[in-house]
Amino acid sequence: MLDFKQKIAQFCINQRIAVLVFLSVFTGIFLYQAMQMNIKTVFKDLMPSEHPYIETNEKYAEQFGGPNMVSIRVHVNEGDIFQFDVLKIIQDLQQELRTVTAVNEFQIVSLASKKLKRTSGSTFGIESVPLMWPEIPTTPKELDDLRKGVLENPLVYGSYVSLDLKSALITVDFIDRLVDYDAIYRDISRLIDGFDNHKVSITAVGEPVLRGLINGYLPQTTMIFFGSIVIMCVILFLGFMRSLRGAIIPFVNAIVSGIWALGIGNMIGLALDPLGIVIAFLITARVISHSVQSITRFDEVVEARTEAGETKDISKIAAEVTLGSLLRPGLLSVLTDAGGIMVVALAPIPLLQKTAILGAIWVTCIVVTGVIMTPVLLTLVKNPDRYLFPFNLTKFYSLLLRKMGNMVIGPARWSILIVVILICTGGLYYASTITVGDAHHGTPLLWPDSDYNQAVKKINDEFLGTDTMFVVVKGEDKNAITQPSVLKNMLQLQRYVELQSSIGGSVSIADLIPNINRILHEGNPRYEDIGKDDLSNAELIYMYLAGSDPGDLNRFTDLDYEDAAITIYFRDHTGETIRTAISRIKHFMSQEMEEDIEYLLAGGMIGLLAAVNEVIFVGQMESIAFALLVVLLTCTVTYRSSTAGLYFMIPVLITNILTFSFMSFNKIGLNINSLPVAAIGIGLGVNYSIYVVDAIKEYFEFKGDKVEAVYYGLRSAGRGVLNSSIPLILCTTFWFFFSSLRFQAEMAILIAIWMALSAISALVVMPALIILFRPRFVFNK
Repeated sequence: MLDFKQKIAQFCINQRIAVLVFLSVFTGIFLYQAMQMNIKTVFKDLMPSEHPYIETNEKYAEQFGGPNMVSIRVHVNEGDIFQFDVLKIIQDLQQELRTVTAVNEFQIVSLASKKLKRTSGSTFGIESVPLMWPEIPTTPKELDDLRKGVLENPLVYGSYVSLDLKSALITVDFIDRLVDYDAIYRDISRLIDGFDNHKVSITAVGEPVLRGLINGYLPQTTMIFFGSIVIMCVILFLGFMRSLRGAIIPFVNAIVSGIWALGIGNMIGLALDPLGIVIAFLITARVISHSVQSITRFDEVVEARTEAGETKDISKIAAEVTLGSLLRPGLLSVLTDAGGIMVVALAPIPLLQKTAILGAIWVTCIVVTGVIMTPVLLTLVKNPDRYLFPFNLTKFYSLLLRKMGNMVIGPARWSILIVVILICTGGLYYASTITVGDAHHGTPLLWPDSDYNQAVKKINDEFLGTDTMFVVVKGEDKNAITQPSVLKNMLQLQRYVELQSSIGGSVSIADLIPNINRILHEGNPRYEDIGKDDLSNAELIYMYLAGSDPGDLNRFTDLDYEDAAITIYFRDHTGETIRTAISRIKHFMSQEMEEDIEYLLAGGMIGLLAAVNEVIFVGQMESIAFALLVVLLTCTVTYRSSTAGLYFMIPVLITNILTFSFMSFNKIGLNINSLPVAAIGIGLGVNYSIYVVDAIKEYFEFKGDKVEAVYYGLRSAGRGVLNSSIPLILCTTFWFFFSSLRFQAEMAILIAIWMALSAISALVVMPALIILFRPRFVFNK
């Protein structure tokens, strides 16, 4: 009597034409939908949907500066910036920035803006005038006066003009809800190209520039994606399958799977993030892996039945046997893969949730393309009379797998387990120290020697820092910020956080008042302090604003002096730097904060990254635990044994402990971009083991010999493991050597390590455990 999986196999093969027509129709529908899918980064998807830092940023970003601020460095090649031609470039660039998409005109600050002022005393009182607005100084005396004004202003010298006076900085912010990274990048690049000449060099950094730059690499990434898949198929053809069908059928299945996934994703309103293409490559490789397993098993059945003298309907029978025997491990592998990536959706970050849904859809399509479609296609293709390529790895594989079998059957099996335990124990130390967030200065998405990272380094060396975070000081009522105790408390916080070496400096309204007070008292440094009461401070601020335009003080405080901002400049945004800064601010709040005010964390790019890192830090163990639970439950239900679930967790733990330790050792951070790859790796760690163990179980059910069952499992499913893992590991080098994105190269290496560890676990560790402990879910008729 046929069991359920055999009935499905028989139906699919008997109705193979109808099955292919059905698949073709839906492939055509999904192809149309896939061609409409957007490949883009949506700003709001990068932020956690619920987090106090995000709420603070959304409420105050347009006033105090959001996470999409761009810093533009104008560097003079000879002399200093105090030359008419150079100052003219700064002024013109300042004006042209108003035409950039989604720009917040009130957040453009430079030497040529009205917001940077010179404050001085005169017979008329305090004079506060723009440093270089509306006219550019032309005479030597005017240029010297401007230089003197810059050197005397601590809010400009070092912040917007470098200490060596050879560079000037322009900062520009954007309205977050209108941000279009590609458009902003194009506009800013056009402006820089128009002003860059032999006299000055101009560079820009910031999230819009970075995201636009990465999107610009999309054609290269797409070429590498398809190139690596073609290389994988060529490797399969030359050294492993040695037939056109062995190389073409997996490639066709990979294309169909991608069409289905992208089509369904577009129908439910999903978009593909450019950095998510490496995840698409990983899932595509899984499709090819499942397909190769099916072809390997099909060829094995054909060879065995041909040697037995059976030739009638041999392809049909082999396809039925292949589909029936691989349906259970194939479905189980898909479930663990899909479950592993769906746990990413637990993080309240829209980008991760959408990536998880699209990834799970893509993985689920493997059931159709890798498990069912491959045997069906094999029945329509003539079995090759001879191999097209003479180089044959079959004998080498057979010898290697035989030696592995001897090793796990013999006394060495104890040594294998001891070595694995020792390696994993050491790996646990490094895995526990993995960095949550970025682990490198600059952006980890690009190589250290990239133009962007070099520009970041120069700005961080010459100015306060490229990334900012603002802390909101919220009073209980109007004029709360003018209270002397509040202003002094703000200064205390600023000096406290500035002790951290990775912070370049900070600025707030509390920095303005002492300078005005000193000028009012004829430059006497004894009076460089906060006013004695709120009325005095309000008058000092009023004097500073004399002759100013509305909005000149907006980046420091609101009109009612109820809310103010402390802007902190960071020289890097590594996970450790951000966590330390947030921790120090919270410590200050718990010890030194005034009763009449409240500090709200935290806006700006650093505030956003802090929120993302906290969400990932809190949820990473939860995600891993849920992913392991998925493996436990699916394997327990499939084999109707809780022992099975525990056994299959072992290769998952091995691969993830060692891969995470590699990430920690090589300073690859666990962030919003790498987390989905890590989640897929959890399912990836068990796939090969499922195929090998199921083959051992299948043989024992028919023959009843435990030792021969292990040899058969390695010889049969083990060859499929080698056929699929080795080409994938080899083709990942294509990403490493040719990708301009460091992130993609590092993720390709991680994929290779995961595949190698998964293969070793399946071919050595799991058979050794099975032969040692003889679990009933395997050796039970």
